[in-house]
Amino acid sequence: MASKFDYDLFVIGGGSGGVRAARMAAGTGARVAIVESHRYGGTCVIRGCVPKKLFSYAAHYHEDFEDAAGFGWTVGEQRFDWRRLMANKNAEIARLEGIYERLLNDAGVAIHRGHGRLLDAHGIEVEGSAQSGAQNPNRSFRAETILIATGGAPSYPPGPGWEFAISSNEVFELDALPERAVVYGGGFIAVEFASIFNGLGVQVTEIYRGPQILRGFDDDVRDALAAEMVKKGIALRLETTIDHIEKTASGLALRLSDGETLETDLVLAATGRRPNTGNLGLSAAGVALNEGGAIMVDAYSCSSQPNIYAVGDVTDRIALTPVAIAEAMAFVDTVYRGTPRAMDHTSVPSAVFSHPTVATVGLSEHEAREVCAEIDIYRSSFRPLRHTLTGRDERAMMKLIVDRRSQKVVGAHMVGADAPEIIQGIAVAIKAGATKRDFDATVGIHPTAAEEFVTLREPVAEPSRQAAE
Repeated sequence: MASKFDYDLFVIGGGSGGVRAARMAAGTGARVAIVESHRYGGTCVIRGCVPKKLFSYAAHYHEDFEDAAGFGWTVGEQRFDWRRLMANKNAEIARLEGIYERLLNDAGVAIHRGHGRLLDAHGIEVEGSAQSGAQNPNRSFRAETILIATGGAPSYPPGPGWEFAISSNEVFELDALPERAVVYGGGFIAVEFASIFNGLGVQVTEIYRGPQILRGFDDDVRDALAAEMVKKGIALRLETTIDHIEKTASGLALRLSDGETLETDLVLAATGRRPNTGNLGLSAAGVALNEGGAIMVDAYSCSSQPNIYAVGDVTDRIALTPVAIAEAMAFVDTVYRGTPRAMDHTSVPSAVFSHPTVATVGLSEHEAREVCAEIDIYRSSFRPLRHTLTGRDERAMMKLIVDRRSQKVVGAHMVGADAPEIIQGIAVAIKAGATKRDFDATVGIHPTAAEEFVTLREPVAEPSRQAAE
């Protein structure tokens, strides 16, 4: 008997989560299709994590050239070619995009190009284009199960003149590097691009409405990074907003909330992202959204419609690529492998590729004080060995948060070179429930910055939550 469905699974969204789910589900024998309206690889690969880190590498070289003198090297004339960086970045992104498509093809996934939209709980319309090579640009399919993995998109602040700004999408396609740039926002995207522009020689001002950058991170992390960014020449304007932007003959004029006018060549809006749920036909399919426009899902990533699931940033849980991939794997296990499981969203490590880098796993001090009766804080700030010869005034900060009753390490935080590489290993220990005694019993690798995490012996003298209350 012929199936009433064209596919067992239809995935809308060709980013990391959608591609992983499609490939793994196809590996179980399911008939799988996927549609993407832009380029396969999604935000992370095409216009996010990967190109951003390539830019971050490029921006580090000016300090490396300067630091080389302290180690006896004489470095010649320094010249930076933005167009060469862009060309090399574009070639690498195209290579990765090809890998994603090849993996899908090798897994037997049917690849569609165009905008996927739900017609009902099982119907999908792919709105294609003549450029895609399809004879019939609009095609309809029916699938037993649908997975939405459309990610998120940048959002702009309200107010006049923001049409003259760019977002984190357009920043990867700039024809030329500006001489002056304003980064508006205080989150990880904002501090990363403020650091990148600064490292590439741009005069950078970062404007943020809050009292300190990186809201939601541990306060010691926020203060340490802000101090280091200012040392590098970034002008931080806190508790300030942009009222409006005007186009001028020489660039852009920003009217600030304190009455000052600031002139610049480029404004990067880095004030947050929104779930990509527009024009997906979700209401027609009975899929409920929360107040922020994200798809509401249960612990198994199932929406209000029993056969429609969603993973990744479109659900607005934890907006990180590895989380989307982990949610996708849990979805495949649940629906196609007969081993239902929910993705564990606790103790997820994260990194900020600012200069210097930030990495964290587990609870911040504020969060720990909310859930633990008493905590101990272990903290260290020091000048890395490298800079004893370079003379650079840069400090690293490391911090452990320990539940005093169980002695479990519930949070680890670092600001400094290689922080993401170090915290990735620490994350394994915290996920496994390691105690402070386990850290103390671990022999450090000397000389490294990482050894500091296993040599912290004396907690800082701070009151417990109960005492503070």
